[in-house]
Amino acid sequence: MPNTPSTAAAAKHASLLSPLPLFFVLLWSSGFIVAKFGLPYAPPLTFLVLRFLGVLLFLVPAVVLLKAPWPRGRIWQIAVAGLLVQAGYLIGVWCAIKLGMPAGLSALIVGMQPILTAFAAPLIGEKVRPRQWLGLVFGLGGVALVVAAKIKLVGLSTDAILLCVLALLSMTAGTLYQKRYCPHFDLRTGTVIQFAASLVVVLPLAIIFEGWTPEFAAVQWTPRFVGALLWSVMGLSIGAIFLLFALIRRSDATQVTSLLYLTPPTTAVMAWLMFGEAFNALGMAGMALAVMGVIFVVKKTR
Repeated sequence: MPNTPSTAAAAKHASLLSPLPLFFVLLWSSGFIVAKFGLPYAPPLTFLVLRFLGVLLFLVPAVVLLKAPWPRGRIWQIAVAGLLVQAGYLIGVWCAIKLGMPAGLSALIVGMQPILTAFAAPLIGEKVRPRQWLGLVFGLGGVALVVAAKIKLVGLSTDAILLCVLALLSMTAGTLYQKRYCPHFDLRTGTVIQFAASLVVVLPLAIIFEGWTPEFAAVQWTPRFVGALLWSVMGLSIGAIFLLFALIRRSDATQVTSLLYLTPPTTAVMAWLMFGEAFNALGMAGMALAVMGVIFVVKKTR
């Protein structure tokens, strides 16, 4: 059958989107590195207030200048998705790490998201095939192998564990909610809505629990902190989130969340390169198993 203009355009569009999963994994994986750089110099909620403000200071003028369209009739749904994906997830992970949760263990707990998403997939009309279930199990096993050597339970508080579980549940619920109720919206204005809603929630918490003041007196403005803040705004809250939303638009929720299995192995490699942290043969085997699991989940059947 000859290619029509529409099919040719679709093929070109698909080829342009193909690098998105790789870029998303690389950006998303840098989140724990940013935490290691930034959290010693600011309380977690205060850091998130600065992060959300930075996103709005960058995107609001861009939205005005580019005359980006605002969504009609879905603002509340987009805001709710943002509260779950942004505020709930980041509060849980960052506060847990601040309380002493090892990055490896937090990655393992949050790494349960693909399994939870698969169980909940029927709620949004998606079906998980047997091969995908096998891939999800492989991926979880790979994540466990990667972080096994880094997990330390000595001195770990119940609060830190509960916060990490909160992050897991919030991110899973947010992904499913957005996929069902508001998968399509302008990324620029939609992101403004989500981070504005998240700031409204996080700011009072920072005032209550961290004594936040407009002067940001608790922040140490070191070069390392400023670098971590800038990367969290541009690389994570704008770059990674834009890619996540683009992936949610074009793929099943289970396929998108399965990419998170690649986060702990990628973070481990980054930590090895940047901080000299150990990355042994067990970790390499876990990375290979996680990659195999993701391939099982995302590969299309003919």
